[in-house]
Amino acid sequence: MQEFEQQAQAFANQIEEELQEGRLNFPTALDVSLRIKKLADNPESTLDEIAAVVRAEPVLSAKVVRMANAVLLNPYGAQITAVNEAVKRIGLSALRCLAFAVAAEQLAQDHRSREMRLVASGLWMHTVDVAAWSYAFARHLRSVNPDTAMLAGMMVDIGQFFLLARAADFPALEHNMARFAEFVSTWDEPVGRAVLEAFELPETILDAFQYEDPYGGSWPPVDLADIVFTAGLAAETPNPFDTLLGLNNRGGLLAACTAGIDKDKFSELVEAAREGRQELISAVVG
Repeated sequence: MQEFEQQAQAFANQIEEELQEGRLNFPTALDVSLRIKKLADNPESTLDEIAAVVRAEPVLSAKVVRMANAVLLNPYGAQITAVNEAVKRIGLSALRCLAFAVAAEQLAQDHRSREMRLVASGLWMHTVDVAAWSYAFARHLRSVNPDTAMLAGMMVDIGQFFLLARAADFPALEHNMARFAEFVSTWDEPVGRAVLEAFELPETILDAFQYEDPYGGSWPPVDLADIVFTAGLAAETPNPFDTLLGLNNRGGLLAACTAGIDKDKFSELVEAAREGRQELISAVVG
């Protein structure tokens, strides 16, 4: 237990120092994601340059092509086999999201202990689920750009991912996952904010993460923040940190958010969005 306390304090000191100095040390697995983002944000970048970075990562290449061939994004069924064409089909917003999903999957597999790998894998599946619901809700409601909603959904737990990745340097934290979950809950918000700022995401996405007031109360959700929040509640894969902390009230929160509408209308919305959500999960996870 003493070793846990010592390493937890050392980790906290390190994170606090990096936050104060405005420099976060990103895990190597996120390098490709950051490179793609920078190229996608540069108006002088060409599709060939972006596709070349994608081709350098075999797993990402395969998933870009798979996503491009999903019925949701390719309704006419024309088979796409080239990365360049696939990138053009799915668009740069979806590519950013998929690149992060692949990086997060690699992070999830990069832990030494079985317990950490299970938590990391569960967090990755939850994140993909939230991103897919965000996309599906936005696409059905037509109030927010679906690609923007998907990227925001993928970033909602970015602080937890960052802390998980960096925890590999502090092996004693793996010996008490409940205590580690408390540590993550303490640092999730400030680290998440810092990571989002480091990624230089658009203000529309940054504004969606209102930690102090996460839900506006309107139904159906009309802005990005409410769509992502509702997607987090609708996600069928729980956040493993919530489970470790005993926070199993997602169903109650969802019921409270939808209390003012007809239950049949809400069920219709969920069912209308479910098919699109499953398409995206298959493309990202497969």
